[in-house]
Parts: sequence; structure tokens; C-alpha cells
Amino acid sequence: MPQYLVAGYLPDDFDPSTVDEAMINDIHALNKEMIAAGVRKFACGLGATKSLRAQAGGEILVTDGPYLEAKEHIGGLWILECADMDEAVAWARKGLVATRGQVEVREIFFMPAPE
Repeated sequence: MPQYLVAGYLPDDFDPSTVDEAMINDIHALNKEMIAAGVRKFACGLGATKSLRAQAGGEILVTDGPYLEAKEHIGGLWILECADMDEAVAWARKGLVATRGQVEVREIFFMPAPE
């Protein structure tokens, strides 16, 4: 069965202290609903980022912040196993309501390891 990434985006200036108890309860309720439906494989929130860039000569530069300059960043994600993209989008709609933010859905492609 196909798997999908449902990523929740936060603004770069997101203040975690603005998350209220109602939102936390809505996210927990959605997680329970996903588990009961058998679609949730994994879920998590994400903290601060480090960015690694290869430099000339093989040196690796490590910096704070995301690799790409953007106004938003991924604040959390769900990995769902759904029948198709329509089902994944339906769950993502619920994720959007629970998180009061923006979400993105992408199908995960697996490449078998060479033997």
C-alpha cells in the first residue's frame, strides 16, 4: 500500500508558546483517529535545523538553519499508509485543521536495494 508524507509547515518566526491546549488536544485526537484507522505509521514534531553543505576540496560546512532560504519550514510530519492520494489528502485536510497551519502531501517512493 502506498505511503505518504504529510508535512506541516510553520513560519520561520513561529513561537511555540502560541500553541494552545485546544490545538494540542486536536492533534492528539487526530493521531488517535489515524491509529484507529490503521493509516498512521509514524508522526513527530521537528526542532531546530542544522544545514550541511559540501565545499570544494571535500570540506563539509555545518551551519544553523535550513539549507533552503524560505519563509516556512517543516515543523512536523506524519507518515501515512493510504489506499491512494485522495485518502492521503483527506487525512491532510484533518491535519491542517488540527494544526491550524499549512500542510503538504507527497507520495513516498521506495527504491529497492540492489542485490
